[in-house]
Amino acid sequence: MSPAASGPVWRADRGDGTYRNPVLNADWSDPDVIRVGDDYYLTASSFGRAPGLPLLHSRDLVNWRLIGHALERLEPEEAFAAPRHDRGVWAPSIRHHDGRFWIFWGDPDTGVYQVNAADPRGPWTRPHLLKAGKGLIDPCPLWDEDGSAYLVHAWAKSRAGVKNRLTGHRMSPDGTALLDEGRLIVDADTIPGWFTLEGPKLYRRDGWYWILAPAGGVETGWQGALRSRDFFGPYEHRIVLAQGATDVNGPHQGGWVDTPAGEDWFLHFQQRGAYGRVVHLQPMEWAEDGWPVLGDRGEPVASYRKPEAEPQPPEAPATDDGFPGGRFGRQWSWTANPAPGWTTTHGGDGLRLTCRRTADAHDLRRLPNVLVQRLPAEEFTVTVGLSLHSEVPGAKAGLAVLGDAFGWIGLERTVDGTRLVHRFADVATERERDAEHPREAPGGRARLRIEVSRGARCRFLADTGDGRQPSGPVFAATPWRWVGALLGLFATAPEGQGPPGHAELTDFRTAH
Repeated sequence: MSPAASGPVWRADRGDGTYRNPVLNADWSDPDVIRVGDDYYLTASSFGRAPGLPLLHSRDLVNWRLIGHALERLEPEEAFAAPRHDRGVWAPSIRHHDGRFWIFWGDPDTGVYQVNAADPRGPWTRPHLLKAGKGLIDPCPLWDEDGSAYLVHAWAKSRAGVKNRLTGHRMSPDGTALLDEGRLIVDADTIPGWFTLEGPKLYRRDGWYWILAPAGGVETGWQGALRSRDFFGPYEHRIVLAQGATDVNGPHQGGWVDTPAGEDWFLHFQQRGAYGRVVHLQPMEWAEDGWPVLGDRGEPVASYRKPEAEPQPPEAPATDDGFPGGRFGRQWSWTANPAPGWTTTHGGDGLRLTCRRTADAHDLRRLPNVLVQRLPAEEFTVTVGLSLHSEVPGAKAGLAVLGDAFGWIGLERTVDGTRLVHRFADVATERERDAEHPREAPGGRARLRIEVSRGARCRFLADTGDGRQPSGPVFAATPWRWVGALLGLFATAPEGQGPPGHAELTDFRTAH
């Protein structure tokens, strides 16, 4: 049962001075980006997962590395003790001001938060609730040239009853308070054809206040630009990026960044079903009339020359993990705020997940103790070694593809020993069921494998000592509300008394 060959499954850098889109071929939803010196930093929505607010670093806007998270636990803590995959951290904005990094985000059920740090690798402050309220989303700050500060945010109709409008505030320069009740600065109901205006990013250029904001919906929308001489308006508007004749649906919601060489670029997402919201990089210029032009005359590019920068080695956010010392890498998050005892560190390699006792073991979507990461490409293979160390009948552990529907393959303890099981649940099904007849797993060990092909079609396989064998039918992965499908590792046991045991996972590998 040898591990799969290791290697990145997607590289945007072509190695010849050009790149291909998406530059981040995974669910880095609602990206925002800044430059500090020669370094670029990107953050993205993390919804109900912990840790949240991922921080990515690049030197050329094409090759990215995950360097940490700005939010260890979601607040209010009790609200995220169970999975809430469609809530939590929505559309953050990242800025650098007064020697510190700042991230603002909206929780649609609580309000606008901010955290800040001197170093993007931390430590970050605890979340500060800047504005309480329902439906307050997608905030973005601006520190103006005269020392004043502003904040703009959008609205979620599901909580506030309104959408398609942007509200502006004066903000204290230290980012701790809003100085007024807020004013409607853009009402997109008055712009013919515009709907679901959201995700505003606020900038200052050439005496104008600029708001770059998407409209038209996640799957079919476009990127808009709005400008005014006064922060509170009125604003002119223009569509600056749309699908056009390309195959990039809904190209919008992201951030503008300049380079030390004086170039301008725009990073945005594209909704791709079970793969989530992947990130594209567009060239950006300023026309003679002062408006930005994105992509190829307003349409997304599939490939382009790289931004001018020192040569960088091709890189993508890590996916593989050998779990050194029993610890998992930065690419993993829990599906809720974690509790002590879910893992056990030790001197060797391998992740030891406690078989957490729960009544919800029949439905992975309800478990907070699932360790997850993004699907890393359209087509890839993932493998992991698993051994189950539990004497509790019904204890189980495995490798999952998790969304509104889920499928998993792994091991389950019975009164007679350990068996290999493969189970799934449809979107409308509350309990999992067998996708294949269980079979014995001698020694309680297996090498698990999922082969993902175009369209997020998943084939499950396992090797229990007699060679790799396919299991069950192909499973079509699904999104998880706002989130793309996720790869997951878990261990559970039925409710009861006594030590539940643990599962040990080794050599998590992804490959082409």
